[in-house]
Amino acid sequence: MAICSPSSESSSATSGRAWIVHALVAGAAVAVGAHAAAYFKWFRKGRSRVVGIIPARFASSRFEGKPLVHILGKPMIQRTWERAKLASTLDHIVVATDDERIAECCRGFGADVIMTSESCRNGTERCNEALLKLGKHYDIVVNIQGDEPLLEPDIIDGIVRALQGAPDAVFSTAVTSLKPEDGLDPNRVKCVVDNHGYAIYFSRGLIPFNKSGKVNPQFPYLLHLGIQSFDSKFLRIYPQLPPTPLQLEEDLEQLKVLENGYKMKVIKVDHDAHGVDTPEDVEKIEALMRERSIS
Repeated sequence: MAICSPSSESSSATSGRAWIVHALVAGAAVAVGAHAAAYFKWFRKGRSRVVGIIPARFASSRFEGKPLVHILGKPMIQRTWERAKLASTLDHIVVATDDERIAECCRGFGADVIMTSESCRNGTERCNEALLKLGKHYDIVVNIQGDEPLLEPDIIDGIVRALQGAPDAVFSTAVTSLKPEDGLDPNRVKCVVDNHGYAIYFSRGLIPFNKSGKVNPQFPYLLHLGIQSFDSKFLRIYPQLPPTPLQLEEDLEQLKVLENGYKMKVIKVDHDAHGVDTPEDVEKIEALMRERSIS
């Protein structure tokens, strides 16, 4: 899986590799109030130190204990951790959890673990708490979803480099092509971007939605991949931002960022999403791994 950043439409057309969708300038002076000037000074500084954090919780309405489910003999969170370790941009990787069962499992296969509060409302807040407890300075925090055991390390490197290359950005994430059959699946989050590659909106519903009410197989719908990276200073601000109506309605963390006026840099990658959302997905992942001779 490759990622590249086009300098023009022609160079993009001649490239057979994945392309980077341009994005992001930070807005929301309202959110930072009188501190806006100081806030934007942060963006001019280098972002060399990067930590990857895998937030994990045991409780889940759809799939309780999901991080510990075995995928061909290994806990899923171990497989995610092993994939993340292949990324070249990460200086350190930790698992952030509020459950001792997950912590014990992770320590058993050699992962560093940070215990976080049960009060964390989402993975982003868990990443923020873990960052504070690490006690070390990092410029970028990568929130790595623990339910993508086949995540490509190139995607991690791609969103990190995208944020490093955009000093006025606070957030970066990745999308890939949406399969038509997944168009109406609420577990597959869709994304739309403007002509400059800025994220316009994320939804569990099909976006854009045409007046026929059907999926258009010719339209290049985008599927959001859960992985995202933050400027570490912005991550500390994030928990202070109140929940927003769209975020609560869609149950999507990234909408709070958009609703508060910030914009996101998005990269588009050539990657088949293989997330584990339900117990039924485990068999699908294992079958795919056998096809690819992944042990």
